[in-house]
Amino acid sequence: MAHPMREAFSADAALLALIIGNAFKDVAVRFGLTEQNCPKHPSNCTPQWIEPALEKGVRYFILEEDGVPCGCVALERARPEVCYMERLAVLPEYRSRGLGRELACHALSLARDSGAQRVEIGIISEQQELKEWYERIGFSETGRAAFPHLPFEVTFMAKTLETP
Repeated sequence: MAHPMREAFSADAALLALIIGNAFKDVAVRFGLTEQNCPKHPSNCTPQWIEPALEKGVRYFILEEDGVPCGCVALERARPEVCYMERLAVLPEYRSRGLGRELACHALSLARDSGAQRVEIGIISEQQELKEWYERIGFSETGRAAFPHLPFEVTFMAKTLETP
């Protein structure tokens, strides 16, 4: 069953920050991520992160269930042939209902319709269950990297899009 989804705009920055921050809190707790050791982790999201992203062309979408905003996803054009899917977030109390898949499919469809050939993501390498979830929807690991500003290794994944 498809849920209502709408594009978000500047007026939605606080709502997006609330959804993203709350959806990523359990990840922050699990991996010991704090504002001090990982200030850019989505669990620390603020409207001041969202507004500049929207201004530079990142598109956010909000999914609702029974009129309640409960998830979101962002899509950024990295290069003409590549989009980044970012901030895929579902509030904990709404998980395991297929909403994440709906959000991902919406972003993938928009990327394909815009002419992108590939969608790329980055996740915490130790989140094996998340990696497996992305693999089930067609993503494959493309590499891993450690960054000095992050207290975890990042796994990069990509999905090649079929032309419409």
